[in-house]
Formats: sequence, C-alpha cells, structure tokens
Amino acid sequence: QVQLVESGGGLVQPGGSLRLSCAASGSIFGINDMGWFRQAPGKERELAALISRGGGTIYANSVKGRFTISRDNAKNTVYLQMNSLKPEDTAVYYCRLVLDTATYWGQGTQVTVSS
Repeated sequence: QVQLVESGGGLVQPGGSLRLSCAASGSIFGINDMGWFRQAPGKERELAALISRGGGTIYANSVKGRFTISRDNAKNTVYLQMNSLKPEDTAVYYCRLVLDTATYWGQGTQVTVSS
C-alpha cells in the first residue's frame, strides 16, 4: 500500500510564494515520475509540473518561469516551489506518483491566491 501526504497549501496574496510538499510512503518500487496537478472550481484537472525518474521536468505554459518542481529521492518526496502567484493559480493541488505497476494520487491541498 502506498500513501501520499501533501502539505504546504494555504492562502497567499498575489505575488506571494508557497512551497508544496508530497511525501510518499509504503511499498514504493520503480518510481517513474512524480508530479503536481491542479483543479480549479468548475474546471478539469490539469498538469502543473512533472519530474521524471531521470530528473527531467515538464511545466504547464501557465506556470513556466514561476513554479519549480524538485524531488528528494532518498525521502520519496516531491516539492513544488510556487513564486509570483496569481489569482488564477487558485486551485486544489494534487500530487501524483507513477510506479511501474500503479498510479497513486494524494488527497489534495488547497491553494488560494487572493488579496
């Protein structure tokens, strides 16, 4: 069984920063990639950022230059540093872990950008 525990969400003013963390625990073998997706009210879930087993990264165009994804393989943890936040970044952010045999999602953490 694999568990993902997310933390770091909250309320921040436009232009501010937040750092999300997602720690994976349990029977973790063969990690392919880890990533962050987000879902705003009334919208579909979309990719924010992804980091592959080899360290390659992919970002949504809307977050390029503002968000940075990183991972600590020893801790099975992925981070999302979010800078210059905008109101349109408001969403529930979900961590995703892709193993060789299965895909797991976190419970989500709310990020609200508002003055």
